[in-house]
Amino acid sequence: MKIRNLIGLLFSVFLFSCIQSEAPNAEADILTCTVPDDILKAEPEIENESVTLIVKSDADITNLAPVFTLTPGATINPASGTAFDFTTPHTYTVTSEDKNWTKNYNVRCIVSGISTEYHFETVSLEPKYERYQVFYDISSSGDVVNWGSANSVYVLTNVANKMTDFPTSQADNGYEGKCAKLVTCSTGSLGSLVGMYIAAGNLFIGTFDSGSALTNPLKATRFGKPFEHVPTYLSGYYKYQPGKEYTSKGQVVSGKTDQGDIYAIFYETDDNVRYLDGTNALTSPNLISVARISDLKPMDEWTHFYIPFVPRPGKVVDKEKLKNGGYQLAVVFSSSIRGDYFEGAVGSTLYVDEVEVIHSDNE
Repeated sequence: MKIRNLIGLLFSVFLFSCIQSEAPNAEADILTCTVPDDILKAEPEIENESVTLIVKSDADITNLAPVFTLTPGATINPASGTAFDFTTPHTYTVTSEDKNWTKNYNVRCIVSGISTEYHFETVSLEPKYERYQVFYDISSSGDVVNWGSANSVYVLTNVANKMTDFPTSQADNGYEGKCAKLVTCSTGSLGSLVGMYIAAGNLFIGTFDSGSALTNPLKATRFGKPFEHVPTYLSGYYKYQPGKEYTSKGQVVSGKTDQGDIYAIFYETDDNVRYLDGTNALTSPNLISVARISDLKPMDEWTHFYIPFVPRPGKVVDKEKLKNGGYQLAVVFSSSIRGDYFEGAVGSTLYVDEVEVIHSDNE
């Protein structure tokens, strides 16, 4: 009898597991977006509630039919492959397989990837819940271009009570007007559970893939947007003070002082490399040149930096490929230089303002 009961119990567990595994999916996400390759300058940027297509200046977007792949079982309205005039954005609604969840995506085309001057005067609020700030610029063609940060994942820690508690936010008293403020913050009990004890304030040209941030955080930072010039210098102003206690893996490291980081990378894309991320941003063979501050010293007053882009040996820029969006630029700021490995000091604070990428056309 006991054996029969055990067999019955095991069968019930097995059956329950099968039923559970076949339960309708509750996710409602756009995973990929494809359009004709000859009109894009870069891979489509898919974020939590938006899809941005950076197209060539001569692209015809008046009858564009994006094709989407979705989380298993999800549906999309309007239907994938429907043609629209994308001179204005369009909203798509994704519904989960279990019909309990929906998500609206704003899908838009922009011509210009980025500007060359960054004043950090303009922020928007996180779509839907408005819990944190998102820095953005207006490009020369009038497009709104967002900066990337890890705020979208930090919100999961439930540590922040207001917008200024997030690692990345806007602050008053900039070098001129407002500025960007980056702070290394504790991730609280949730961060400790997953071995991610701190979150460095970061801000970068590119996008942040919050979906992979917990499983592969270095891959979550996707650096760069198309840039049609050859950069020569990175200029701007900063203030910095390190936090009191440097930690690694949640343990205090005696005698070690935190340091901030400011750098920019210019790189070539190809069939295998669509963007660089936290694993290869400073090591990839696709790098053309790198500008990085060599020693970011603690400063209470605004301090000017003027850093040259140092070419990688043997690299030559293809002018036709440059014109067609085959090269990308990223500017990156962090309050802890080892923050992507969850090392640094809580309270380390970096302010940046009036940043400019100087290139061969504007020297």
